Amino acid sequence: MTNILFLADFSVIRPEPGLLIWTILIFGLFWFLMSKFAFKPIQQGLKKREDDIRNSLEEAKRAREEVSNMQAKNEALLAEAREERSKILKEAKEIKDSIITEAKDKAKEEAKKIVTSAKQEIENQRMAAITDLKNQAGNMAVQIAELLLRKELKDKADQEGFVKSLVEEIKMN
Repeated sequence: MTNILFLADFSVIRPEPGLLIWTILIFGLFWFLMSKFAFKPIQQGLKKREDDIRNSLEEAKRAREEVSNMQAKNEALLAEAREERSKILKEAKEIKDSIITEAKDKAKEEAKKIVTSAKQEIENQRMAAITDLKNQAGNMAVQIAELLLRKELKDKADQEGFVKSLVEEIKMN
């Protein structure tokens, strides 16, 4: 029962001097032990954690810088690739246009050659037809003349005289 009276009489606001001394002594011993065995490892752990956080932040900053550098390089490469693509497309268009122009020119030239050749062939055929017609007309004229001469020059002496006169006339021309 004395214990119960002791606890009932206990007040935190009004500590007794013996309790205060023992509390300070235990707290001092606890503080000494904690500083000796716990505070240094805790402080080292906090320092390590602070260093790890700082290193992580620096690495993140470097990573951001690397990413931005890579993005700049990628954008430069993309711009260069776009420029190269447009250059290649322009060259391809120029080549296409030159090939088309060259093909048109060759086709025109070939058409001119064909037309010229056809005109020459037509002219040759016309000249051949005229020559053939003249030859036929000449042959017919010779045949008609021969028939007329035979009719008029029935004897041999008249024929020889007529041939001599023709030969002399041809020699004079």
